[in-house]
Amino acid sequence: MTPIVTAAQGTPAPKAEQIAAAVLPLPPDFRASARVLGYGADGKLSTLREGKGMICLARDPKAPRFHVACYAESMEPFMARGRELRASGVTSAAEIDTVRFREVKSGKIVMPKFPAALYSLTDGDFDPKTGTAPGARHLYVVYIPYATAESTGLSTKPFGNQPWIMLPGTPKAHIMFTSSM
Repeated sequence: MTPIVTAAQGTPAPKAEQIAAAVLPLPPDFRASARVLGYGADGKLSTLREGKGMICLARDPKAPRFHVACYAESMEPFMARGRELRASGVTSAAEIDTVRFREVKSGKIVMPKFPAALYSLTDGDFDPKTGTAPGARHLYVVYIPYATAESTGLSTKPFGNQPWIMLPGTPKAHIMFTSSM
């Protein structure tokens, strides 16, 4: 599928377009109240719209493909730290997780006490005329820090359309759901 070009790569889309695309992964009843982080003309991430409950990230104009994600605000300390580490030049996902896991263990990062959802869309592209993202793949996860196969009754391996637990026993443990469920 040919991507829909709305702004040159490296150039942030208009604010309203960033907001519309960023909240698209959410259930419709959550979209109006979500906080949205997006990019200004300077390329820096900032709050485009205040909100509560969920935080949505607009597409990074420097990224080669379309990706937007929304997560429960209880995950913000963990997610924000990942963004800080990437901005400082740490590019390895394993290294980012090593730092964050250490900081969770030390109490520097506080993880949610209850399950926390994340919704995302990847690939395809956002069409501002229709408000849709043709060709995008959905991903849904529920973070349950330190959950295991034993504590949840879920497999640690994907199998068909069944939910499964990824990174069990870690602060980043989460249930993966396939979009065809």
